[in-house]
Amino acid sequence: MIKPHGASELNPLFVYDTEKHHALNAEAETLPSITVSSAAAANAVMLGAGYFTPLKGYMNLADSLSVAEKLHTADGLFWPVPVVNLLPDAQGVEAGARIALRDPNVEGNPVLAIMDVEAVETVTDAQIDFMAENIFGTLDGEHPGVKTFKALGNVLLSGPIQVLNFSYFQTDFPDTFRTAVEIRNEIAERGWEKVVAFQTRNPMHRAHEELCRMAMEDLGTDGILIHMLLGKLKAGDIPAHVRDAAIRKMVDVYFPKNTVMITGYGFDMLYAGPREAVLHAVFRQNCGCTHLIVGRDHAGVGDYYGGFDAQTIFDEKVPEGALEIDIYRADHTAYSKKLNKVVMMRDAPDHAKEDFVLLSGTKVREMLGNGIAPPPEFSRPEVAQILMDYYQIEG
Repeated sequence: MIKPHGASELNPLFVYDTEKHHALNAEAETLPSITVSSAAAANAVMLGAGYFTPLKGYMNLADSLSVAEKLHTADGLFWPVPVVNLLPDAQGVEAGARIALRDPNVEGNPVLAIMDVEAVETVTDAQIDFMAENIFGTLDGEHPGVKTFKALGNVLLSGPIQVLNFSYFQTDFPDTFRTAVEIRNEIAERGWEKVVAFQTRNPMHRAHEELCRMAMEDLGTDGILIHMLLGKLKAGDIPAHVRDAAIRKMVDVYFPKNTVMITGYGFDMLYAGPREAVLHAVFRQNCGCTHLIVGRDHAGVGDYYGGFDAQTIFDEKVPEGALEIDIYRADHTAYSKKLNKVVMMRDAPDHAKEDFVLLSGTKVREMLGNGIAPPPEFSRPEVAQILMDYYQIEG
């Protein structure tokens, strides 16, 4: 199986030993504690689950600035996005302290992790802007990722952590949330050698379904990992439980048995386009996948990124040999009325725009909200029904 990133084996920071886990939980109640941001909590979950192997905790300022600018830590580890714990103030915490990190997303703010604080650093507004512009490619305050990042605070706590729970993800999505450890184990149990991952924060329509098939056939993979984000999204995005139900229905009806693993991961969407695509590749490699589908405007939002910037970044900013996972480069995919099937637009040069079934997201939401199913060339009827039920309740 493909090696994890920067290590010979996964480095999950979750404390699996029961006795040690109980002892740390008891200790946590005696420690000074801070409630972290949702972004820092998501980073803790990803560190705990092994997705962020080989990191041992939150990055310091030197590493964060280096990653933002050069896509590697100060000591040379390739990494695309700073993994930080930024706060509005230090709350009396000093370097050398051992503290409990509390979860902002669960009632009662239970302890999420214990942290050995190696440094408490003040980040200037100029440094925050420098990181934001490098990560997101813009400083526009309307960009959801920029808006979130710039609101986190100017105090950076860095150091290793021991993770004690997976926030709300295990309880809210027991059938879907999986750690990188669990995904690797299941891939091994299924006997899969070649696995392509499909990243999604949306329900999957016909184009997405067929894109997965194309990738499996073109690459000759044993199976596909449909890996959905389960954390925080921007307003207007379809919530995870609805997306989960729609994807499960599609796979159940339209894919052969033992070709698809439906899983999810506990992270908040960054909307960082190209940088987030590279992060997606890193943690899919840690899951044991050999390939990642990177499509048009992967992890993008609005018009902030070029249609294929998330593909070209792998050529321009990912050094040779930095990652073992390969990228499957997808074009915009749509149903061809001429060919009566879904195709990548680049494979149909003789087609005009009107030869495809194309619907904007706004139009689809409007149809679903009015109880009108999109055409079957665009969305499977079973999937459309789940989405219509959701939009009509919401409406």
